[in-house]
Amino acid sequence: MGALSATGAGLTWTVVPFVPEVTLLTADQPWELWDASGQDAPPFWAFPWAGGQALARYVLDNPGVVRGRRVLDVASGSGLVAIAAAHAGAASVTASDIDPNAVAVIGENAAANAATVRSASLDMSSASAGEADVVLAADVFYQRELAAVALAFLRRAAATGAEVLCADPGRAFVPRDCLEMAASYEVPVLAAIEDAAVKTVTVYRLAPVADR
Repeated sequence: MGALSATGAGLTWTVVPFVPEVTLLTADQPWELWDASGQDAPPFWAFPWAGGQALARYVLDNPGVVRGRRVLDVASGSGLVAIAAAHAGAASVTASDIDPNAVAVIGENAAANAATVRSASLDMSSASAGEADVVLAADVFYQRELAAVALAFLRRAAATGAEVLCADPGRAFVPRDCLEMAASYEVPVLAAIEDAAVKTVTVYRLAPVADR
């Protein structure tokens, strides 16, 4: 299901609560959309998740992090963080995800927000960060196996010289021992996908290899 057919399957254009500069295709009934998709995994691309909202806010409020630099946003979902990076002046932005539906919707969301973002398929278990100067990752530590894959990918990116920023609302598998806090936000979220109306989200930098 691509972005255009998704628009007719319960998605509406909605202002992101913590990042009102951005409007995204968002599911009205998230679990009904999941059932209709027939897929094993939820449609992660159909919501502004807490970590993505915080990381997008951080990038917009601290544009020097990405300005003039090549940015890779991994597990991008809706493309929210990538759109923020483009608006903050990144030289180039690639938003990547393993889900082809996400890759399609990212293009739709980027166009709607007048953001120059390239969308691409990427599997963190086997891919590299290429020539990215900055790697952004939000909401990737919610499941043990994914957290391990994501951390390995981010460490490979850092080893090539990329600056790595990630954000998480206190999920169980955050590797705090190798992360440095950059900021903390109280982020409003959709009650349908979280256990609280507001989540405390931390934005982290991956510590340099020499510091670990």
